[in-house]
Amino acid sequence: MTQETCVARKPWDLAFTAEPTEVAGLRRVMRLHLGIWGLHDLIDDAQLCVSELVSNVITHLGPGTPATLSVSMNGVHLRIEVHDPDTRALPSLLDVNPDSEAGRGMALVDAVAARWGVQLCLDRKVTWCELATGLTSPNGHVEGPGVQRAQDLLEFYGRAKPPLRLASGQVGRAVAEESVIEVITDFLHWLRAHGCDVDEVLDRAQTRYEAGLDGYDDGLFRCSRT
Repeated sequence: MTQETCVARKPWDLAFTAEPTEVAGLRRVMRLHLGIWGLHDLIDDAQLCVSELVSNVITHLGPGTPATLSVSMNGVHLRIEVHDPDTRALPSLLDVNPDSEAGRGMALVDAVAARWGVQLCLDRKVTWCELATGLTSPNGHVEGPGVQRAQDLLEFYGRAKPPLRLASGQVGRAVAEESVIEVITDFLHWLRAHGCDVDEVLDRAQTRYEAGLDGYDDGLFRCSRT
C-alpha cells in the first residue's frame, strides 16, 4: 500500500514596517518558508508578489507604514496577503505600456498569480494574491517523474529482503554505476519535493558512508575506473 508523505504547511504571518530596506528581508523569509514547504518552483513568483505588494504600500501610504505579511494555503493555492491600516487607497490594475515608469506593480502580480484582490475590513485593508502550486492536496507534495520513481524505489527497498546483485564485468559495472547515479538523482528530487535540505542530507550520508568504510568488506562490489 502506498502511503503518501504529507508536508505540514501551517499559516504564518510577519509584522513589518513598510520600508524599501525591508523588501529584501521579506523576500528571504519567503524563500526560506517555501523551501521548507517543498514549493521551490514558486519561490521566484512569490518573491515578486511580495516585492510588488509591499512596494505598493510604500508608494501609496508612505514609508514607515506598519504592515503584516501573511502566507497560507488556500486549498492547493499559495495565498500571500499584505495587511495595511489604510482602507482608502485601493490597489488597481492600470493599463500600462512598456515605457511606463509607474503602475507596473499590480500588473506584474496579475501576470504571475492565478487570482488577486482586495478585502476591506473595519481597521485594515488586505491585498492578496494566490499562486497555483500544482499540488493535488494542501499537504501533498509536487509530483514529478523523478519524485515518483524515488517513491517507488523507496517502497521496493523497504520490501526487498535479499541484496540486489549487480552484473559482472566492466560493462556491467559501468551500466550499474549509471543506474546508481540515476537512482541517487531521483532521491534528491524526492527530498527536494518534500522540503528537505538536500545539502544537509548529502553531508549526513557522506559522514555515514565514511564511518562505515572501516568495517566495509572488500569482497563486496567495488567500482572500477580501469
